[in-house]
Formats: sequence, C-alpha cells, structure tokens
Amino acid sequence: MNPLSYLNNADIGAFEGLYQQYQQDPKSVDPEWRNFFEGFEFSKEDYTQVSANKTDAGLPENFVPEQFQKELAVSNLIGAYRQRGHMFAKTNPVRPRRKHDGPIDLENFGLSVADLDTEFHVGSRIGLGTATLREIYELLEQTYCGSIGVEYKFVRTLEIITWLEQKMESCRNTPNFSREEKIELLRKTNEAVAFESFLHTKFVGQKRFSLEGGESIIPALDTVVEYGAELGVEEFVIGMAHRGRLNVLANVLGKTYNDIFAEFEGKAFGSDGFAGDVKYHMGYSSDKKVRSGKSVHLSLTPNPSHLEAVNPVVEGISRAKIDQYHDGNVKKLVPILIHGDHSLAGQGIVYEVLQMSQLPGYGTGGTVHLVINNQVGFTADYVEGRSSTYCTDVAKTTLSPVFHVNADDIEAVVYVIKLALEFRQKFHRDVFVDILGYRRHGHNEADEPRFTQPDLYRHIARHPQVREVYSKKLVESGSLTEKETTEMEEEFKQYLNDRLEKANQQETASVTSFLQGVWSGVRRAKDKDFEQSPVTGVPQNKFFEISQLVTDLSRNGSADSNLKFFAKIKKLYQNRRKMVAEDKKLDWGMAETMAFAVLVTNGTPVRLSGQDSGRGTFAHRHAIITAEDNTKHIPLNHISDGQAPFEVYNSFLSEYGVLGFEYGYAYATPTSLTIWEAQFGDFANGAQIVIDQFVASSETKWHRMNGVVLMLPHGHEGQGPEHSSARIERFLILCAKNNMQIINCTTPANIFHILLRQMAYPFRKPLVIFTPKSLLRHPKCMSPLEDFLEGTRFREVIDDDFVEATSVRKVLFCSGKVYYDLLERQQKNTVRDVAIVRLEQLYPFPEKQLLSILKRYQNAKKWCWVQEEPENMGAWGFVLRIFSKTGNGLELVAREADSSPAVGSPKLHAKQQENLVRRAFEV
Repeated sequence: MNPLSYLNNADIGAFEGLYQQYQQDPKSVDPEWRNFFEGFEFSKEDYTQVSANKTDAGLPENFVPEQFQKELAVSNLIGAYRQRGHMFAKTNPVRPRRKHDGPIDLENFGLSVADLDTEFHVGSRIGLGTATLREIYELLEQTYCGSIGVEYKFVRTLEIITWLEQKMESCRNTPNFSREEKIELLRKTNEAVAFESFLHTKFVGQKRFSLEGGESIIPALDTVVEYGAELGVEEFVIGMAHRGRLNVLANVLGKTYNDIFAEFEGKAFGSDGFAGDVKYHMGYSSDKKVRSGKSVHLSLTPNPSHLEAVNPVVEGISRAKIDQYHDGNVKKLVPILIHGDHSLAGQGIVYEVLQMSQLPGYGTGGTVHLVINNQVGFTADYVEGRSSTYCTDVAKTTLSPVFHVNADDIEAVVYVIKLALEFRQKFHRDVFVDILGYRRHGHNEADEPRFTQPDLYRHIARHPQVREVYSKKLVESGSLTEKETTEMEEEFKQYLNDRLEKANQQETASVTSFLQGVWSGVRRAKDKDFEQSPVTGVPQNKFFEISQLVTDLSRNGSADSNLKFFAKIKKLYQNRRKMVAEDKKLDWGMAETMAFAVLVTNGTPVRLSGQDSGRGTFAHRHAIITAEDNTKHIPLNHISDGQAPFEVYNSFLSEYGVLGFEYGYAYATPTSLTIWEAQFGDFANGAQIVIDQFVASSETKWHRMNGVVLMLPHGHEGQGPEHSSARIERFLILCAKNNMQIINCTTPANIFHILLRQMAYPFRKPLVIFTPKSLLRHPKCMSPLEDFLEGTRFREVIDDDFVEATSVRKVLFCSGKVYYDLLERQQKNTVRDVAIVRLEQLYPFPEKQLLSILKRYQNAKKWCWVQEEPENMGAWGFVLRIFSKTGNGLELVAREADSSPAVGSPKLHAKQQENLVRRAFEV
C-alpha cells in the first residue's frame, strides 16, 4: 500500500498551486505558507538525497522518509480540521450531536500519540511556527471543535479563506473580553431571560412566541450595534419572524416595556382605535446612542406570519436607503435577517433572496443572517425538516461562510457575530450565524411539546437557563460574585414590575407614526381625494423639449458620442420623435417614456424592475438599448444635467422575491416612483404572499403606506391559460377602504397620467395597472398630443363620443382591451344606439362618474357589463356589487364560467371572442 495514500483526502490542487507560486516568488505567499514550504523543501532535500542513494542503501523502491510523510500528514490534519471540524464541534447545548463518518483522529492520518511531542515545520500554516503535534492539535481542537464550528472551505476566494483562518486561528476562536464587557453581556442576558420569565408569569397563556432557549441573541445583537458603530455603520434594518420579536423590540430597539405590557393588557392602538396586527408582527424604529457616543438608527420591519416573507422587503428597504440616503455606501447600512431553522431550510424565498445578493440591481453589500435554531419546527423534529446536513446549507449557493455556535456560550455567540459583521464590512457578502439553542416551550406558550418530542423536552426541562450558565462561569472565573449576579436579577425584576404598574395606568397602547423623516409631508388619504384625479398635463413647450431630448441617441454620455446602434432601434427612436413633432399622436411606448421623462426631469427618481423590463416583454419599451460594442445606453438618463436618475433592471426569474424587494424599496422612498413589472400578469400569483400580506393590507395592519406600482400584462389574445389573465378578480376582492388603486386603462394618455398621478397625490397607495399586449401596436390605440398637455388629467371613466345619448338603447360597460373589439364592431356596422363606456379605474370605484353616465343615458333599456374573462373571473362580481347600489339591473356578457382563465387553441379563442362581441350588441 502507498504510504502517502491518505493524501488523497487533501486539497492537493490548492497545495500545488501555492507551492508553484512560492517557487516563482517566495514573497508572494503568506508568511505561514512561506515558512511551511521552507520546511517542506528541507524535508524534500533529505528525501531526494535518500532517494538517490536508496539502491546503495538497500532501501525499497517506494521508500519515503518518515519525517517527510509525517509533515504532510500533519498538513493534511490541519486541512481536515479546517474542512470538517464543524461536524465535530460542541455546538448543541441540550443533546449529543448526530454522529458523522470519518472522525478527525490522529490514526486516520498516519499519526499516533507517540508523535505528540515531535516538532513539525507545518505548524507555520496555523501561525505557530515549528511546533509540536500536541500544540498543533490543541490549537485546531480549540479553534474548530469547541463551541464554534465553521464552514468556509467551499468559498472560492483565497483572500476570504486566508482572512478567516488568520482571524480564527490567531485567537483560537476564543474571545477575550474584559471584565466590564463580560458584566455588560450578563446584564443583557439577564434582561432577555427576565423579560421572558416576567411575561410568562404575568400574562399566563397569552401567545408571545418566547425566545427562551435562544436568549443569547439579545446580547449578541446589542454588541453588533455597538461594534457596528465602530466599523462605520449608521443604520441596521432588521427582519425577523415572531419568535423572540418582543424581546428584540424591548431589549435591542428600546420599545418601552410599558407599551409592550399595555398591548398584553389588550389596550387599543392609539386614539383612533386602530386595530392593527398582533403585537409580535408590529414594526418599530429608534435611534440608539451607543457607548462611544455615536447614534445608530435601528428599524424592525413589520411582517406577517408567513415565515421568511419579510426577507426581500428588508433587502429592498436597505437598498433604497443605501441608494438615496447613504450615497451608495454599503458600509453605512447593514441588513440583518433573523431566521428560524425550519423556515430557513423550508421556505424557497430564502433561496430567491440569496440569489439577489450579488446582482447589480438588488445587492445591499451583504446581509448578516442569524438563525435562532430551536432544533424543532412547530412539532416536526429537525430530521423531518430538511434533507441537508444543516439548515444553513442554502448559504453555499452564494459561497457565504457559516458559523455554527452553541447558544449557551454567550461569549462565543457574541464573538462570532462580531466576526460575521467584520466579514460583511470587509467583503460585502452575506454571512450566516447558526445559533444552536432550543425552544423551552411549545410552538406557542399554550402548546404541549412533550406530545411530539418527549425525549428532547426531558433534556430541556433539566437544562439550566443561559443566565445561570453564564453567571456560574463568571462567578467561577472571579469576574463577579454570586451576590452581584443575584442583585442584578432582582433589580431588573423590580424594574419590570414598576413598568407594568405604569402600563396599567395607560389608556391606550402607543403607535409610532411613520409620517416622519422622509415621510414628512405625506398625509393619509381621504374619500374626497378619489372623486377626481389631479391635473398632471404638461405645458406644450416643455413636453416638446423633453420629447426631443429623450429621443436623441447622440446624448449618450460616451466620450465620442458616436455609439452605433441597431438600425431598427434608431428608426424606432426617430419615429417616437416624429409622434410629437409631426404626427401629434403618441403610442403606448412613447406615452410611457414621456411619463418617465417628465418625472425624472421634475426631480422624481424612477426605478423599474422585472423580467425583460429593459426592452419590455413585448419589445415596446427599449429603455435599455445596446450599442454594437455592447455598451448599455439608457436614454432616460441623458435628458438634462440636473435630472433625477432612471433605473431599470432586468430581474432574475423570480416574482415573489423581486416584488417583495420593490415593495421594500417603495416603503423607504415615498418621493420615488418604484415599479415592478411582471413578464406576463399571469405570473404575478407567484408573488401572491407579497400581494396579500404586504401590498393590499400593510396600511390597515401596520399604518404603513406604500406607493409601489405593479404592471401586469393582461388580455385574452389566444395565448393560452398562462398568458391571458393577471387575475383582476383576485385584486378586487382585496380592495376596501381605499387601500389601493386598480387600473385597466385603454389609452396611451391615461398610462401617462396615471404614472404622474401616482407621484402627484399627497399620499401613497399601491397602484396595480393591468397593462396591454396587443394594444401596444394597435392602430387605434393612439392618443392625440393635446391629451398630454396642460390642464389634462387621468380619466377614470371614458364615455362614448360616437353615439347620441338620447338614441342609446343599450350601454356596454367594459374595461381594458375588449373595448377595441367592441369598438371595431360598432364602427364597422355603424351602431349608434349602443354606447360603449370604459371604466379605466376599477378601484377606488368612480361612483360619481358612473352616476353621471346613468343620467346621460336616461333612455337606455339595458345595461351590460362586458368582459373577456370567464363569468366567475374578471371584474364582474365586483362591478355587480357596486352597480346594485344604483338600483339599475346589470346584465353580463362574458365567457362561460371555467376553472381555467382561457383556452389553449387560438382558433377556439377567436370563435369565443367573436361570439362574445356579437352577444354584446344583441337586442
């Protein structure tokens, strides 16, 4: 057998590469490797000399000097600890870890206890210089198999690997806190533990989703804020689920105990009786003054019960603030996402958000991920929750280092999170800290966990609280006396009792207004605001000037201004210029472009993202054009020197993650227009959680306005069930109390005005626009220039100017593309006794305009709602409910009810559409 066979497990490729680099230039490798290779070559010389004389010496052909073998064996041992030490680290506080194959034993590397006092040059690799195997072994055990286990060798950047190894091995992954720091850590630990115990005894049976078993995250987060300030961080944006949230609100963000206790007492939110959400979903923000005197802004984003759904929202908020308030400096703001172990492994949105982390349009300079690892999810054991070894294995997709740490070792947890933050600040990449603890109670405090995990909960019942564990450690080390730790505990309990008494005297729980800072000047909407849109037309000379500038491809910022573009692109932009200057009619693409151009010229930043949004799914936009040398050019960024930026990003293939991100972006930037565009509106249901839990309901639940815009291509055109319907019905059933705007407009002028109206309003509401496909090039879908100019506005309802009102016997109400199918038949057959009325805005419903229409057509005998969608879909159900208030009957013309939005056959579609239009005009 080959005596060097154990080297098969080593990272020989990396070893050889470094050795070749050393041979070319010894100074080009790190000192530890330089020292090692010097010793290696010394051993190699001995080996070469023996090899040359082995025949004379009577040695076997495959003879290798023992010292040379063992130098390589120890090198391989070092590599094994770095690669697999995490599998044998002592990270589980309540039960033995599962067994892994291939333990790191000396015998597995051709070594034995007899070698422990032998010196090896390879000690240089870990900063010891020439050292005994015993010294090397002790350093590796302490660094990689103590309370901390580290996964990092899958990272492909040598600089990162070297930096991590130097950081960890130089201190053996063992922190050395001062007495004052240890006392502060115990104080925060005590606050975390005592807070949970207090709630458990004072509010028996109430859900709070206790942090007990994971309290070490509180001193860790407190330290992150303090240390972050030293590293230049001015702001942290935090997202987390419900477990431990109240503790984080109280002991990290500084929400008063009075207010939290008042919420437990069932006090209403504020004087307006705001119903809000459950207390463990609410958001909060504060400015915290750290011990150095600096101020750090902390915000905890409100979230629903849908685990991990808040992640893309946090990233969007963070990117918006970095872009607009921190001058693009990612070191000034750090996102922190706090996960549960089962949700991290089980929720696909985690993967989507990770894949966004290094993309140009979505990166935030790295996120610090903290896992409150309970080892159980609701009632499922960890072996039922994932196929991977760790809940954090998704981190490997983006080469993000992972630290596993024992939650009972407070100092180790704090040390690791400091190291993770330092890593993020240096390399601007995501990093994970898996805090392995336990859940002392069931999923909530009323749950009985021993039904499903009797053995685990026997261990937990006998296990001391982390405060006891750490207090004992400090007393034994002489840092504190037992009396001092007891006094600390009692004083804080009394403080909480005092706060509870004050909470009992409060009449209401307080709600922090978000209409401050960048939201100051924004007010809440009133019913009257929706009776008529504000004027958004533009003076003619300004409109003309902007149209000339935005269609001038020579204004491209290039040094020679001679970028060459595809002939069809040049022709398209020439035609757009002619639309304003000569034809006096604009199509959809030009109207949209002009809306964006007017906004940025007026100082309003615009951000648009989605799949194919640069060109547009249907090639109507061409906001990003590519020169022949592959230079990307965005004409909307070259209108004038003082303009606001226009950002457009082709997103990766995600709906859930990207819409969540854009919602977050709009959440933080009320003075910007933020748009998410679906490739087809049908795919928006991939983001249904964001639509239901954030877009539609955030103002109702959390008092948080949001002006995000959704563009959803919609229309039945024979493209099949998945390319026809953005599900108008789903959005309309979410509408109440003017919570959002639902638009299905039919003219280029109206798309122009609705985008400007979104920013002209003194409040912010989500805007959902069902955008066209075939109408982008429909010859009738053009708007005259005067519809864009001064004095004009968005038209919620468009009446029929082809008929005489007194002659009309039947009125067809419709919305969207079907209007043009109805118009074609009306015009072709010169039908003047049937009026076609378009509802461009479905919600808030334009009731006053509708009543005006009803009065105008007093002689009409029939009122019909016409839609392309099947009877059980579309706007029919919603419109019927509203229309019934008028006292007039409303008939329906639609496809038959179906479980699928559209047929797959283009021929059958055409036949259905023809039949639908014919029925609409029947007597």
